[in-house]
Amino acid sequence: MAQTRIKREDEVLVISGKDKGKRGSVIRVLVDQNRVVVEGVNMVTRHVKAQPGIAQTGMVQGEASISLSNVMLIDPETGVAGRTGQKVLEDGTKVRVVKSGKRS
Repeated sequence: MAQTRIKREDEVLVISGKDKGKRGSVIRVLVDQNRVVVEGVNMVTRHVKAQPGIAQTGMVQGEASISLSNVMLIDPETGVAGRTGQKVLEDGTKVRVVKSGKRS
């Protein structure tokens, strides 16, 4: 099983593809496929047939997954997007940090 440095509810910046430059919150991480679903990014339209138990039918818009390599973590404190790393604090706990980045 692969390890990702992006977690659910992280703020990310899309760095390539049709939605390049958009920011959004991660809804879901698909670890086995190396993909993420980001709120408001890669919107697709699906035609949903009426069935019992389905609330909305017809043309339904929703987010599709994008490759994990196409997003970059945004540091919540500084607002800078960049590559991530780990830092060990004095009390021994590990935290994620943005090592290098660019303003978004």
